[in-house]
Amino acid sequence: MKISVFGMGLMGRPIAQKLAQENYWSIVAYNRTPEKLEGLADKGLTVTSSPQEAILNNDYLILSLSDGKAIREVLLSDAGISFADKIVIQMGTIAPEESKAIAAEIQRRRGQYLEAPVLGSIPEAKQGTLLVMVGGEEKLFQACLPIFQILGKDPQYIGPVGSAAALKLALNQLIASLTAAFSLSLGLIQREGVELEKFMNILRASALYAPTFDKKLSRMSDRHFANPNFPTKHLLKDTHLFLQAAATAGLNTAGLNGVQKIIEQAIAQNLADTDYSAIYQVVNPPPTP
Repeated sequence: MKISVFGMGLMGRPIAQKLAQENYWSIVAYNRTPEKLEGLADKGLTVTSSPQEAILNNDYLILSLSDGKAIREVLLSDAGISFADKIVIQMGTIAPEESKAIAAEIQRRRGQYLEAPVLGSIPEAKQGTLLVMVGGEEKLFQACLPIFQILGKDPQYIGPVGSAAALKLALNQLIASLTAAFSLSLGLIQREGVELEKFMNILRASALYAPTFDKKLSRMSDRHFANPNFPTKHLLKDTHLFLQAAATAGLNTAGLNGVQKIIEQAIAQNLADTDYSAIYQVVNPPPTP
C-alpha cells in the first residue's frame, strides 16, 4: 500500500509516523516548507516537497492541511492532475460545504474521496487512539478501514460527505465553549478566595463535570500555555467555521459569538501559537503589578 500524507504540522507528522510503523506500507511525507520534513527520512518515510510527486506515485492521499484554501492550493491548483485510481482522505477540520466541493472536484478528476476528521491531539495520534469520524460512501469507508484502525481503535462511519465535517465542528465548538465557561468559573472562585480543590471536588462529583476541566486546570492555574497540542489560532479558525455553518442552518449563535470575541482578544495578545486554554488570560487577566 502506497500512502502520501500532505502536511507535516502538529497532527500530520505524528499521523505519518504512526502509519510508517506498519512495515508493509510505503509512506511519503509532503510539506510545502521543506524544514518540516527534517528527520522523517530517518524514521523510514520518503520525503518530498513536490505535491505532484506525492500525488502521482501513491494510491492513498491523506490530507492534514490547515484549511480548505490550503487543500485547493496543494492538491487542486494544477488543473491537469488526474486522481484516477486514487483515494483522497481529508483529515483536517473544514466546513461541510468545503468538503462537499472538494469531493466533487476530486470525483470530477476521476478520484474517490472520504472526509475523516479526528478528535484528539498529538499524544492520541502517536498512540493510535484518535477518534476517527468518516463521511462518504460506506463501501469506501470499509475499504480504507485498515488505515483508520491504525490511527484509532474504533473508527466511526457517520454518513455522506459533509456529515463527519459537521460533527467535527460540533465537537470543536464544545472545546471553545467549555474552555471559556470553565475559565469564567475558575476566575470567580479564585478572586473570591474559594479553595481550588474544594471547588474541583464538588465539580468532579456533579453532572457538570467534563474531563477537559482537569486536563486544562494546571495550565490555567499556572498560566503556562507553551508547547500546545492545539493552538489558540486553530480554535479561532474552527469557531469561525462553526459559526458559518450554524448561520446557514438557522441557529442562534449569540453565546458562541461572545466566545469568539474572547478568542480574538487572545490572538490580539500574541497568544495565537499557545495552547487554546490561554483564553483564560482574557477571561481572568493576571493582576497588574
